[in-house]
Amino acid sequence: MRIRACSKGKVQAKERIEKVEKETNASDMPETITSRDAARFPIVASCTLLGLYLFFKIFSQEYINLLLSMYFFVLGILALSHTISPMMNQFFPANFPNKQYQLLFTQGSGETKEEAVNDDNGVVAFVAEIVNYEFDTKDLVCLAMSSVVGVWYLLRKHWIANNLFGLAFSLNGVELLHLNNVSTGCILLGGLFIYDIFWVFGTNVMVTVAKSFEAPIKLVFPQDLLEKGLEADNFAMLGLGDIVIPGIFIALLLRFDISLKKNTHTYFYTSFVAYIFGLGLTIFIMHVFKHAQPALLYLVPACIGFPLLVALVKGEVAEMFSYESSAEILPHTPRLTHFPSVSGSPSSLADSMQQTFSCSHRRRQQNPSAM
Repeated sequence: MRIRACSKGKVQAKERIEKVEKETNASDMPETITSRDAARFPIVASCTLLGLYLFFKIFSQEYINLLLSMYFFVLGILALSHTISPMMNQFFPANFPNKQYQLLFTQGSGETKEEAVNDDNGVVAFVAEIVNYEFDTKDLVCLAMSSVVGVWYLLRKHWIANNLFGLAFSLNGVELLHLNNVSTGCILLGGLFIYDIFWVFGTNVMVTVAKSFEAPIKLVFPQDLLEKGLEADNFAMLGLGDIVIPGIFIALLLRFDISLKKNTHTYFYTSFVAYIFGLGLTIFIMHVFKHAQPALLYLVPACIGFPLLVALVKGEVAEMFSYESSAEILPHTPRLTHFPSVSGSPSSLADSMQQTFSCSHRRRQQNPSAM
């Protein structure tokens, strides 16, 4: 009976390892936006925006911003630390005492507790991990530096601290989100093009939320910098969505450039210049008409139109729209959070389990009374 239970447990253990290995590999890749996600995104964004607007109308703005400040204080520190870590690694000396650490938070107790161990009966169980974050001393240094910026932002709400967090969120957003084809990108940008126009020109909802929302979800540019210096208080704003959404489309075109294997980045540079042109046009129109402008009104036609025009000239329109971004050419993406996983390498764990099962089985054959 025990041998039969052991065999059943062995099968279940292998199935669990295979499942965990797939989840671990999937968690290392960026989140892929499907065409269905792209079509629903403007609706979800509209509901979120309207919900925030109602919150600011019903509840005290002071308490809402206090809660948001604490939330973005923690999130901003993590995002900024993750962003500056590759750059800071170049400044550490070769003899820097770098130690490895692991933050592990598991779920389960008693009989329901799942541990990656073998008991006397050869039954294998697993830890249900909620957080498994590996880091080193260099990461702690980056975290400490980011915490200084976080405290500065929390106490002063200074525009420089706000922009540092905003840029970190933007870079992480472009890194973690992934468009797999140009058609999906056009659906996403086209939907948000309409969304931006409606909520800026059709209502005062977006402008009200942007001005009331004291969180680093926007970059601010002081218009009175020459007069007041770093203490400037009259700002123009650019939402992070106006950076991240075109950014993931530009990243897609960069991967398309690589897939062509022509050692050129024509579409990337074209879309990048198009973004700068669209942003400059937004600022120009805003100053001329003295009214808030939906940036995507100018960014979307530029970011889609310029590369499409280049593709028409080069005769690569069909290749552009048939291209599917492959996971093989995507860089490894470190995550701030990890999906539940089994401690240690799944393959090494499987090997150790195999050895334990074999030993356990041999012991039972030598001692039949155990059955």
